Amino acid sequence: MQTNKPTIIAVTGASASGKSLFAQTIYDELLPELGPSGISIIKEDSYYKSQSHLSMEERVKTNYDHPSAFEHSLLSEHLTALSNGDSADIPTYCYKTHTRLEETLHLSSTSIILVEGILLFSNEELRNKFDIKIYIDTPLDICLVRRISRDTIERSRSIESITQQYLTTVRPMYHQYIEPNKPFADVVVTRGGKNRMAIEMLKAKIRQIMQK
Repeated sequence: MQTNKPTIIAVTGASASGKSLFAQTIYDELLPELGPSGISIIKEDSYYKSQSHLSMEERVKTNYDHPSAFEHSLLSEHLTALSNGDSADIPTYCYKTHTRLEETLHLSSTSIILVEGILLFSNEELRNKFDIKIYIDTPLDICLVRRISRDTIERSRSIESITQQYLTTVRPMYHQYIEPNKPFADVVVTRGGKNRMAIEMLKAKIRQIMQK
């Protein structure tokens, strides 16, 4: 059990804004330096609610860009446990079946905990657990192009279904729940996961935290 409270860093922004790439790049580049006890990463998508009780037709109709689609209470509970030096069993979510798998990922507490997801700032209880809050600010037209490319290849979805989902839920929920929470951010980053200056600045901040 560690003696120092972990530093929790949240990275949020629109779907396909580059937030996942930004957080994953930080994690991948610092892991060899800090080791598995130094840094970990948690994806908000892992906390999509289980829909095993619903048919596939019903699962498809879920608004995955609304806060109610997530079990934020469980994420908050896990962050509290990790902050106390305990471990947590992180859920595993399948995008193709739209529900959780039975497997979980056992995560031990680390000095730095990265959390990335679209609606992290929409929940006050979660917001208050973040020591550093980063907002990835990417134009929506770029996000849509990236989303089409990602979802057709990685999630076996048609362009028609992606476009329909974008128009009916993704874009409206962005304007309602994501963009209005940008003022909560400590840092606003443009160019997403390819902004090397922002990446290096956060890495430098993490190194500074680790030296204390």
